[in-house]
Amino acid sequence: MAPQPTSKKRKAVTRDAPEADEVLLSDSGDDFDIALLNGIHSQSEDEIDGEDEDASSDLLDEDSNLEDEGGSEVDIASDEVPSDVESDLADLKPNGGATSVATEGREDAERPLANYKITEDANGNPRYVYTDIDPLYDSDDSDAPATQNTIGAIPLSFYDSYPHIGYDINGKKIARPAKGEALDALLDSIELPKGWTGLTDPATGKPLELSQQELEVLKRIQMNEVPDEGYDPYPATVEYFTGKTETMPLSAAPEPKRRWVPSKHESKRVMKIVRAIRQGRILPYKPPAGEEEDELEVKRYDIWANEVAGPDHPMNVPAPKLPPPGYGESYHPPPEYLPDRNEKKAWEDADEEDRYKEVLPTNHDSLRKVPGYEDFLKEKFERCLDLYLAPRVRRNKLNIDPESLLPQLPSLEELRPFPTTCATLFRGHDGRVRSLAVDPSGIWLASGGDDGTVKVWELLTGRQIWTVKFGNEEAVNVVRWRPGTEAVILSAATGEDVYLITLPIGDPEIETKGREILDAGWGYAANGATSKAKKEPATLWTRPGSRLEEEGVLVKLSLRKTVKVISWHRRGEYFSTVCSQAQSSAVAIHTISKHFTQLPFRKLKGLAQSAAFHPSQPIFLVATQRYIRSYDLSKQELLKIIQPGARWISSFDVHPGGDNLIVGTYDRRLLWHDLDLSVRPFKVLRYHKKAIRAVKFHQGGLPLFADASDDGSLQIFHGKVVGDMMENATIVPLKVLRGHAVKKELGVLDLDWHPSQPWLVSAGADGTCRLWT
Repeated sequence: MAPQPTSKKRKAVTRDAPEADEVLLSDSGDDFDIALLNGIHSQSEDEIDGEDEDASSDLLDEDSNLEDEGGSEVDIASDEVPSDVESDLADLKPNGGATSVATEGREDAERPLANYKITEDANGNPRYVYTDIDPLYDSDDSDAPATQNTIGAIPLSFYDSYPHIGYDINGKKIARPAKGEALDALLDSIELPKGWTGLTDPATGKPLELSQQELEVLKRIQMNEVPDEGYDPYPATVEYFTGKTETMPLSAAPEPKRRWVPSKHESKRVMKIVRAIRQGRILPYKPPAGEEEDELEVKRYDIWANEVAGPDHPMNVPAPKLPPPGYGESYHPPPEYLPDRNEKKAWEDADEEDRYKEVLPTNHDSLRKVPGYEDFLKEKFERCLDLYLAPRVRRNKLNIDPESLLPQLPSLEELRPFPTTCATLFRGHDGRVRSLAVDPSGIWLASGGDDGTVKVWELLTGRQIWTVKFGNEEAVNVVRWRPGTEAVILSAATGEDVYLITLPIGDPEIETKGREILDAGWGYAANGATSKAKKEPATLWTRPGSRLEEEGVLVKLSLRKTVKVISWHRRGEYFSTVCSQAQSSAVAIHTISKHFTQLPFRKLKGLAQSAAFHPSQPIFLVATQRYIRSYDLSKQELLKIIQPGARWISSFDVHPGGDNLIVGTYDRRLLWHDLDLSVRPFKVLRYHKKAIRAVKFHQGGLPLFADASDDGSLQIFHGKVVGDMMENATIVPLKVLRGHAVKKELGVLDLDWHPSQPWLVSAGADGTCRLWT
């Protein structure tokens, strides 16, 4: 007995899918534990593209090796060979017998042309490659789309561990389409291409896009139209029955007997009605008396015959009198009122509605020669119609005091405390003071100006206690304190560099704690925790030099563009920077403990103006020139787009409760947004004559907020927000603070509140800082 041939099957080679690089914003259990900012681990776009090309080449090499290993073990089963071509197989066998040429020619003539061609596979075995089916045949399924993937109803999840997603009709592998990062998908969902559906084609794994014809069908369905383009809503009438009178009957059946034999049932019904008439139960119809009218006689009524003057009642308003006739309506008008030939012709050619006079002046020698007025009846009818359609009602005038219509605002005494006077003046900068900030303890004040120096003052006394100079070429654009009182760290931005400073003031333990926080990042970088970049990263963390280190400046961050805004996270572990002139690195998030920089946006619509973290939720807000976008860091998605309606946003600030937002614009408007109510402004305040530079909420629990303008003034407002959803926010203007001088069209450039007291600090273009209490 011959041994059974063993069937060879392809060995399924499984390998682990490459895991995407994950960058965590925090190691602790805070809001950023699950915030995987995909696509931001690399420092530039070119770097990511290079990694994608390397990964794809490695993937193709592994796939080719997989085919080489498994190809040697693949044999074509005998049942795959068609029965009508067994002779061809016999001819291809090396040990088969020879056949004559005449027999082959006769068999080829009788045999129909084959729709396949025979090739050899990797093992030398015959392989049948069938030609594609011509779709232009007479079939009901000619409009059906050609199926590319031939795996049938098998879910695509079975191919998750393979680099392909199925096979085509020729048995070739269909490569898995490349998928972008999660944040790229988020940005692609914001910029919707034409035909975008947000779905994935289960057969190919690619994004499902609609064709132009399908979009037209959806458009017609939305407009309540018929989806079929060639549908005729008013077709021609089809005559189902002919209008000709036929002489022959439709049926040849004999007439039934009931056609000519009287019905006994009908005779019983008739006799029943006759008996009811005889007994008087059914009476004949008689028309009601007094309603008969003689149709030949037309009755006319005079509606003015019994007209009686109405009583002198307050609500009885007499009809307005017609204006008396003028000189032009006289039968013998003065010569200057008479028209000439051209005026008369123009009046006759014009329409009745366009004529400047109802009656053309005409001269008559005497009153006896005046003819009858042809439009007399028409004018009287229109007069009566106007009186009928325009009822007259006397309306009493409401005597209301305009002051009573204004809302009742609380008095200023009830809204105290709020700053009213200048208590301290800080002088020492050469040039403008661009930024200032009060530390979380409320003791120190930091300021930076055009002279390239950062100064720290004692807030109550105005005494300068520390200063450092970064250079003469670049100005200090922004200074911000790190939140928290356990360590004192000051961040300052000058030009393209950001410096982190620990001040040698106050308690030495606090200074030591700050140095430990900043030095921890150097150890993290030394252990190789950061990724190895092939190109220069977007941000470089270095030491500033021995001179600045002696002053307390420990860390230097070098970015590619000028830094305009610094915003700290509430826990002090992260801070964001905004470079308005940059493209992909316009907004960056930095981690202090790891000395690591993340770029959450590869491209940003519009010029970035400012950015801020939500005070209580993992939400990041980015302001461009016209819009403010809110992103959820945990879900990595866009929450909403706030539309202030301004031409150019200068700054914004989030309320400590997190549900309200104030926006300052260069077009002199202050906008209050209720995020739970709408993306449009809840209140628009216009109190300044020039651009608004900065806005700020009081973070210490007091219902106060303020703005600074180029007109040299500060506006103090009372903004009360309650937890009741039925009550809106109360916004009351309190005080206008003036004291800064306007220099070169610039006034107050920045402001900040004391963390607990109702004190306000402002920085002006006149080179001074002021404390308002």
